[in-house]
Amino acid sequence: MSPYPKVAGPDVASDPTLAALLEQLDTRHHGTVCCTLVYGSCLRSGDIYDGLLDLYLICDSYRAAYRRPALAAANWLLPPNVFYAEQKLAAKGKTLRSKVTVISLHDFQRGCSSAWFESYIWGRFAQPTRILYARDEQIREQIEASLTMAAHTLLQNALPALPAQGSLLTLWQQSLSLSYATELRTERAGRAQELANTSQSFYTALTQHHASDLGFSFVLYTQDAELHYRSQIGATKRWLATVAWALRRGQGKFLSILRLIKALFTFEGGLDYIAWKLERHSGEEIPIPDAVRRAPLIHLWGFFWGLYRRGIFK
Repeated sequence: MSPYPKVAGPDVASDPTLAALLEQLDTRHHGTVCCTLVYGSCLRSGDIYDGLLDLYLICDSYRAAYRRPALAAANWLLPPNVFYAEQKLAAKGKTLRSKVTVISLHDFQRGCSSAWFESYIWGRFAQPTRILYARDEQIREQIEASLTMAAHTLLQNALPALPAQGSLLTLWQQSLSLSYATELRTERAGRAQELANTSQSFYTALTQHHASDLGFSFVLYTQDAELHYRSQIGATKRWLATVAWALRRGQGKFLSILRLIKALFTFEGGLDYIAWKLERHSGEEIPIPDAVRRAPLIHLWGFFWGLYRRGIFK
């Protein structure tokens, strides 16, 4: 039995619009999708028609998933690629809108492990994730193992940079915050706290599963009816972890910019998506200057810098 906790959420069998969307996406990628994941705010809220549904398509290979070599090369050089897809729900006049991220099975498995220094994948998938589709049981088991490993990788890298003891809730709040800080985040403050608070049973199960194999002393105990942890980690390892996270912040923010630029060419209406996402999370209107629309590669840098100075990016 898989140690990955069961995550409630949408079901393809009971939602024909979602099923049609997944079929559309599999056709677009020539039948190479071996697994589809959903995570993020729509999964937590339970309403997949509110906002953009975060979907991850895990494919057999980039070469097989695309007919355009440039897209395959972009996905291979700087995974993942991001696209937009929607499916109309004619009966109720609703539209299921999704941000679709494509990554190969090989890169996903590596990205959930310590083989990737960058926390982009293992930090992101150390949160509740639901498997919407798996080609067969073997693929499902591989993906569940990778999702379980993502939490292990985050704990193993985060704990040496955190206090030696504290509540389990605080442990996950701070661990997720470390990962969030490596990207150009637009979410409101407190997102890591919200995620940890709403997923306590999920994180309790994963922490208990990994407690004995983190590579250092780590103990769970109950205090005042709340689960706490205590770790014993040497000073050198703690210093190295602090340096590693500082490097990840620099690396991650630089790669976030490159991924945003890449999305301009892979994401239909990419500039408008970026503005919508920034407005949704910051509460401020983000108009796209005409110069940026005409020549994004020339003018986007100044536009992003202005947003950063305004505090839209963090």
